[in-house]
Amino acid sequence: MRYCLALDLKDDPALIAEYEKYHERIWPEIDASIRESGITNMEIYRVGNRLFMIMETDATFSFDQKAAADAANPKVQEWETLMWHYQQPLPMAKPGEKWMLMEKIFQL
Repeated sequence: MRYCLALDLKDDPALIAEYEKYHERIWPEIDASIRESGITNMEIYRVGNRLFMIMETDATFSFDQKAAADAANPKVQEWETLMWHYQQPLPMAKPGEKWMLMEKIFQL
């Protein structure tokens, strides 16, 4: 299955550069938590301060299970807290909502 998600970064070139630097080599525990959840491929693209994530998953993946596993993993929580220093919610996000699932509106 493929999922596409969006999130904004704080519109500050120095913070954006730091965020990208972290993603040149994510922590091994974060890599492991992504793979163990059933995500088989993940890409993040940026334009300006807008991020676009593409996730490819296997049949075992569940957003609810991933969220529960992340909440129970101190290293993931440390990473998420650090990343939130650079990120900000989309204008239409509900309180506490980060990466927002996008709706596919076209396919060729």
